[in-house]
Amino acid sequence: MSPLYYSFNQFLKEKFGERVQKVPLDAGFTCPNRDGTKGRGGCIYCNAYGSGTGAARKGLSVREQMLRGMEHMARRYGARKFLAYFQAFSNTYAPPETLRARYEEALVDERVVGLCVGTRPDCVDEAVADVLSEFRDRGLMVWVELGLQSVHNETLARINRGHTFEDFLTALEILKARGLLVCVHIIFGLPGEGPLEMLETVRTLARLPIDGIKFHELYVVRGSGMEKLYLEGRYRPLTQGEYADLTAEAIAHLPKRVVVQRLTGDPRPGELVAPDWARDKTGTRRLIEETMLNRGHYQGKYLE
Repeated sequence: MSPLYYSFNQFLKEKFGERVQKVPLDAGFTCPNRDGTKGRGGCIYCNAYGSGTGAARKGLSVREQMLRGMEHMARRYGARKFLAYFQAFSNTYAPPETLRARYEEALVDERVVGLCVGTRPDCVDEAVADVLSEFRDRGLMVWVELGLQSVHNETLARINRGHTFEDFLTALEILKARGLLVCVHIIFGLPGEGPLEMLETVRTLARLPIDGIKFHELYVVRGSGMEKLYLEGRYRPLTQGEYADLTAEAIAHLPKRVVVQRLTGDPRPGELVAPDWARDKTGTRRLIEETMLNRGHYQGKYLE
């Protein structure tokens, strides 16, 4: 293990013996807080692309996206194995037969060794978990990436998530009962939250049977509800230093078994409004690691 944190690259190399790359996919799904089931407009920080590539709008099938992504990553990284990452919107928000067909379409050949399925806690039920388990039982690695963002229900209401922390606990129980891998997405810098609330989210998750975590800074993108708040001067993003401090501290609260899948967000080119430093993924990661080294921090430090 790295002296600082358990990275996703390290985890994958332990499992497969070589580099494995994720291929982001847009399967054409939506979200219940967009289609009127629970609300309209989506989360306050999200725009019409739903944190995805927009490939489905361009008419690209899941298979075509997968083949193109694999070709690109084989050239760029020399990768020979891949994970199909269903990223845009809520990728369990459809009937089981639709989900099964979309996931199957991503398995273009034997180089695809697993699925990563991004979704919301309120879009997970027994039927969804059964479909995911089918793919796991075929020998594929299956990660379910649950967008929680915060354990605080007041915050979730403020950002128009349309679900509660209790919904997350229910989804986690369903998924772990089937032995599926669960990665939780959280966001630092949400409106109304300070360092105490942000770190409480991490400390709460550290007590739960999660397998991975993704850290994101809240960045403002064009066409989102956050853009209006930012332009009106009603929201100040975290500075790069503030985010690095929080993330370094958060990692020290995590059990060593939890895979740190991401340290920073990744805005689409041309969409970012603020902060400018959100474009600097490498610099942010370096600053987090330097902060950890300077403080003598490492994953699991506070649990010893």
